[in-house]
Amino acid sequence: MQSRAAVLWGTDQQWQIEDITIDPPKPGELIVQWKAAGLCHSDEHMVTGDMVLPPEALAAAGIGNIFPLVGGHEGAGVVVEVGPGVTTVKPGDHVSASFIPSCGRCRYCSTGRQNLCDAGAGALGGGSITDGTHRHFVNGEPVTMMAKVGTFSQYACVNEKSVIKVDDDLPLECVALVSCGVATGWGSATKRGDVQAGDTVVVVGIGGIGINAVQGARMAGASRVIAIDPVEFKREKAMELGA
Repeated sequence: MQSRAAVLWGTDQQWQIEDITIDPPKPGELIVQWKAAGLCHSDEHMVTGDMVLPPEALAAAGIGNIFPLVGGHEGAGVVVEVGPGVTTVKPGDHVSASFIPSCGRCRYCSTGRQNLCDAGAGALGGGSITDGTHRHFVNGEPVTMMAKVGTFSQYACVNEKSVIKVDDDLPLECVALVSCGVATGWGSATKRGDVQAGDTVVVVGIGGIGINAVQGARMAGASRVIAIDPVEFKREKAMELGA
């Protein structure tokens, strides 16, 4: 299969639109057509190198060069093909990307700590989580898919653990935002911040993450949610959503 994708060839370079080749899915994998993708600051961190481990750290983890890299870990799309053994989705299903793959069955997943699942251990590494080999190639060279999903590509071969089925009537552009920005902001309040009923919460910066931290804090039961931002319309929106 052929696809067009935004490829980063190294740090401090620009994204380039390239034609890539995608191998058929192996057992437990599927082909997804990404319909919507968000641009997260983590993608910019790949450009600046802030999220790129030093070569010695990559080598210690058994990971080779991660470039070239197809960006994007925030997205939503439609399943077009499934490999043997895939049971959670079928062709035509709408799915959200999951930038931290999880099995849904281990002791971490069963207690709401999917971020600790072993399936996500190599999310920023090179090959697939199925067997460590590559499915995507540019000019015959293996290409890494960011967070194993590479939503900056029209199509991608991903593991079943890297997608989450969603209702067909949900707008895919909204699902794409939930796949990272919403979950990160919400989780900062409800998980990392462990907001409890009656708490007072201050959210500094009402951007894409902060506005969801406001909502998470309010729905977790905070009695007061204080939103701080120099931009008036952001403060007003925060007031509408729980501040």
